[in-house]
Amino acid sequence: MKTKFNLSSLVRENIKSLKPYSSARDEYEDANTKEMIFLDANENPFENGVNRYPDPQQNNVKDLLSEIKGVSKENILLGNGSDEVLDLIYRAFCEPNVDNVITLPPTYGMYSVLANINAIENREVLLSDDFQPKVAQILKSADAHSKILFLCSPNNPTGNSFTVESVRELLLKFKGLVVIDEAYIDFSEQKSWLERLAEFPNLIITQTLSKAFGLAGIRLGVCYASKEITKILNNIKPPYNVNELSQQRAIERLQKIDEVQNEISQLISERKRLKKELESCDSYIEKVFPSDGNFLLLKVDDATKRYNQLIEYGVVIRNRTTQPLCKNCLRISVGICEENQRLLRALKAIKKQ
Repeated sequence: MKTKFNLSSLVRENIKSLKPYSSARDEYEDANTKEMIFLDANENPFENGVNRYPDPQQNNVKDLLSEIKGVSKENILLGNGSDEVLDLIYRAFCEPNVDNVITLPPTYGMYSVLANINAIENREVLLSDDFQPKVAQILKSADAHSKILFLCSPNNPTGNSFTVESVRELLLKFKGLVVIDEAYIDFSEQKSWLERLAEFPNLIITQTLSKAFGLAGIRLGVCYASKEITKILNNIKPPYNVNELSQQRAIERLQKIDEVQNEISQLISERKRLKKELESCDSYIEKVFPSDGNFLLLKVDDATKRYNQLIEYGVVIRNRTTQPLCKNCLRISVGICEENQRLLRALKAIKKQ
């Protein structure tokens, strides 16, 4: 059953009245283009594979995502990385120097950065000691100008997923938009909220091809939301925000979904093995937290010292000790077997020091 929700009340007034830019490729839409010559976009006419502007709506990529994810194309928006998608959400719904958003540290740092860039107050509500949302405190911190609540699940850097019960309660009771960042959902046993997208009109889900799909280099982020929300975001996005080469590589990868699933299975297996091995280094590793991502968060005796020691052994990880609730914590991405073995050898060498 859908919740009562008034999207119009959340959209900025200038966005409501905005006349979106119409590119040449937006104005001419015809699948049968073989016999046509294109003299409409001031392009270089000498063919080299990328002399023409890319599809501004990335239809072929969306077709594949729609099939894989079981979501209609009209519910999909693509961005130049998830960061562009998040920025579009800020610019569509948050009035600078008036509205606010709510984030739950420790979490992905770009939520805060984008709030500052867009002159939006960021109200932080720390996660609980077991890294779960404090639902009552979140709702209490919200007011009439609270436009967006960001939930990163599985969460970065903690690795855990938020409980279905807490997320559902927030979707039902928070008066603004709830953005669930599912960058790591492919590594989780918990189901994606995509299955319930139609149930919550205030729900926006962001995913990425950078993690499980192994396409970090092409910068392609995905937004799933109601057609009303994606239409608003489409109106304000740059006309050709996803380039032709990125679209081509995405299509190639999405057509190899069995290969992707195999890699995901390998990484999950390596994550479990790595966690077990790390827990045996008990002389300075105090705790290895459960993870639904392609990384592990571990608490050590001295994070900065251990980070620098690993650098000396040629292993680069992430020191998260400055983050709330993460004192003396390190975040380690799961690599291929050989990389993980090198990490473990370095950790054992450090143990002897």
